[in-house]
Amino acid sequence: MTISQDGLLPGTRRALSHRIAVAQTEGRAPSLVAAVVREGRTVWHGARTSVEGHGPDENTQYRIGSITKTFTAVLVLRLRDEGVLSLTDPLERHLPGTGVGEATIADLLAHTGGLAAESPAPWWERSPGALRPELADVLGEEPLRHPVGRRFHYSNPGYTLLGALVEEVRGAGWEEVLRSEVLEPLGLNRTGAHPEAPYAGGWAVHPWADVMLPEPAEDLGRMAPAGQLWSTTRDLARFAAFLAKGDDRILSADSLREMRTPAAPSQAADVVSGYAYGLGLELRRWGDRLLVGHSGSLPGFLASLTIDAEEDVAAVVLANCTSGPLPVTVGADLVRIVADAEPRIPEPWRPLREIDPSVLELAGQWYWGTYGFGLRLTADGLLSLEPLSGSGRRARFRANGDGTWTGLEGYYAGEVLRAVRRPDGSVDHLDLGSFVFTRQPYDTKASVPGGVDPEGWRGIG
Repeated sequence: MTISQDGLLPGTRRALSHRIAVAQTEGRAPSLVAAVVREGRTVWHGARTSVEGHGPDENTQYRIGSITKTFTAVLVLRLRDEGVLSLTDPLERHLPGTGVGEATIADLLAHTGGLAAESPAPWWERSPGALRPELADVLGEEPLRHPVGRRFHYSNPGYTLLGALVEEVRGAGWEEVLRSEVLEPLGLNRTGAHPEAPYAGGWAVHPWADVMLPEPAEDLGRMAPAGQLWSTTRDLARFAAFLAKGDDRILSADSLREMRTPAAPSQAADVVSGYAYGLGLELRRWGDRLLVGHSGSLPGFLASLTIDAEEDVAAVVLANCTSGPLPVTVGADLVRIVADAEPRIPEPWRPLREIDPSVLELAGQWYWGTYGFGLRLTADGLLSLEPLSGSGRRARFRANGDGTWTGLEGYYAGEVLRAVRRPDGSVDHLDLGSFVFTRQPYDTKASVPGGVDPEGWRGIG
């Protein structure tokens, strides 16, 4: 399959090619492949290799390591959306006898279940999965390292449990469920648990000499849901487009937004570095951009999938070495190159088709005490509350159909906004989670808790 390069300007394509060339050379990678997706379409593919006369293409498989976790998370969210389970359910309710206490399904998705980062020895990535045939072998005698729900602690055994949960509920193997529910509907025909030619071999590059050593490619067995998959830049580009927009055959856009929302309490170092974890997706602040996706590594392979949802640009980077290039950095740079050189052109502004006068009446300036806010009705049918100073609490609100509105983000997420009217039908004030917003600062014509001093505003006399 030849991927069209017509979607990007020549200068942009050259900058992308230069970036991966530098990454492959300085990272001393046997090969490195990458793809860029814009507005749901693959617009660029590039490859660099140390093999003369042959370069891997968009159909060459690489191991993608922990990007596998995002696929597993999608399967779990599907079960939630079908009503089969709740993310607040303790795992024990559906998969008893694991010994992980009261860890919920959401805890495992967000790595807050308190579980160990790895399975007991031997090093699971370089030993056969047959050594750990049962969940007890993956978890060990003491599976917990932290109190449940208290902190983010990345856990491969946690995603092993989620894969087992999928198998238990569906009554079929994890890979079989993944293929029928995600891979085949999305057309990811070159993604699977085992390599199919053409595929890259995994290598270790000596840290102090330009020589290489083949890495073993072990079947991870029970731990497959945490990192087993092989894939290609073409398939992962399609998966990135799905993660950005959703596909109702698989998972809705709302559920994917939930996956992209921070779900784990960050440690101090994570706050400083701008890192957070959602439900099967990593979030990183990169300059002034918020990037979501996932990284992956196994002996012999490095991978990253990076999405800038606001710019609708995504990048996939795959390399066949244990260490060297930094795919997360390369992916972020590929996104930046496209977004900066060819910024997204917004949709044309269009007015609303119709407007309810009682809603239009709410638009304009409001005050919470002496803090000024503007309330705007936007073309998507939402209400947007913005501080007039430019900084402070802001949120969008979705109509509930009964004259009230529910906050979607920030401090007011989940809080209800309603207009409190006088007997004659005019608006007295807005009530937002008990906070009173009036048309004037401490409006004497409105019902303000605590009342307004009858002498009114004054200077210093």
